[in-house]
Amino acid sequence: MKFSPEHLLQQLRRHSVPPCYQVAFSGGLDSQVLLHALCALRDQLDAGIAAVHVHHGLQADADRWELHCQQVCDELSVEYTSLRVDGRPAHGESPEAAARAARYRALAEWLPAQSSLLTAQHQDDQAETLLLQLMRGSGVSGLAAMPALTRLGAGLHLRPLLDVSRAALHHYASVHALSWIEDPSNLNTAFDRNYLRHQVLPVLRNRWPAVSSSLSRSAAHCAEASGLIEQLAENDLQGVMGEQTRVLSVPDLVALPRDRQRNVLRAWLKRCSRRTPSTAVLARIVNDVLYSRPDAGPCVCWDCYEVRRYRDELYFLQQTASRHVTAVLDWSLSEPLILPQAGGMLTATPVSGTGLRRTAVSASGVRVTWRQGGERCLPAGRGHHHSLKKLFQEQGIPPWERERIPLIYIQDQLAMVPGLWVCEPFQAGPAEPGLRIDWDSSSGQPA
Repeated sequence: MKFSPEHLLQQLRRHSVPPCYQVAFSGGLDSQVLLHALCALRDQLDAGIAAVHVHHGLQADADRWELHCQQVCDELSVEYTSLRVDGRPAHGESPEAAARAARYRALAEWLPAQSSLLTAQHQDDQAETLLLQLMRGSGVSGLAAMPALTRLGAGLHLRPLLDVSRAALHHYASVHALSWIEDPSNLNTAFDRNYLRHQVLPVLRNRWPAVSSSLSRSAAHCAEASGLIEQLAENDLQGVMGEQTRVLSVPDLVALPRDRQRNVLRAWLKRCSRRTPSTAVLARIVNDVLYSRPDAGPCVCWDCYEVRRYRDELYFLQQTASRHVTAVLDWSLSEPLILPQAGGMLTATPVSGTGLRRTAVSASGVRVTWRQGGERCLPAGRGHHHSLKKLFQEQGIPPWERERIPLIYIQDQLAMVPGLWVCEPFQAGPAEPGLRIDWDSSSGQPA
């Protein structure tokens, strides 16, 4: 198949027309062809054309490449932007992955609202991506490789050349006498993608000439299947998730077949953390948490997240250095009290006939502290004392949350657990002035 501006126009017309098409312009063959073909359509487009170059600072010739891109854009009368990023990898990080992450992070932050970023990945790139994902043991979502359309920052990211071969782009560039940059790092077979491109795919293509087209078609099939799987996960998620998006029902989960359990857990964890969990993490959650004894208190940790079980519910949490709070704070009650360690804020509101009896509050206010163990309270109207542990159990409060709940003390006696109980003899009587103390736990609440 030959590539032409008309073919590009057909691909672009599959999507809504943006105010401007922004071409990610490296100056290499692929992006050079994309920008040139787009400019050939200028009179047929109801959108502006611009180009953006990302300077990674990784190559000695990076400044010369930037100048080349500027000159090409001047010749084509295209608005040009250059972004500079630090594309150096962290210790143990893939150089390819580090540069790609830095590039897309910068583009997402910069992309003007409602604009479409066009990148020049093509059919051979798609085939390489599918093979890389196979080598990593990816599932259907990974084998879908690169989508033709995704959201990026305040706009969209389009890949309109995914059905065009590298050879077709090279032919177009030759016919139109285009000049482009050759990045020497593209020949370094120490990088996985380059190894596939220069060592593996030529061998496959010698036996199966249409291998890139076939692999790209397989990626499209996987993308379609992935969409159906995601829809099934979304439907199942609605059946196992209550009002809190980070809590799932264990009985509803275990009622599903095992494959759908993994599917819905994968979707839930991706929604909560914005990352797809590894197969190993998912297996641990199913085996060690979902099917644990209800009283076992299991926990699976990875990255900065954890999944815990309490009774018949699974909880997704963000790890903190320590949830145990030992501070003792004096509070006058005249102003809200910020709780930096436990998170949230305490406020006191004058009321009548309920809450903390105002006459019981000393002139200096109250002390705020947290559980150390062994605390007891006689909730108003209960008739006898109970341990806080038992009271928390009655309320179904998970153990890891109990130590975050502030306790109000008056003269060394537990007087109140905000939002839960007032202890005798600190309960305001009928028509007696009182103080309602509220704890807004949203600030600093574990995710």
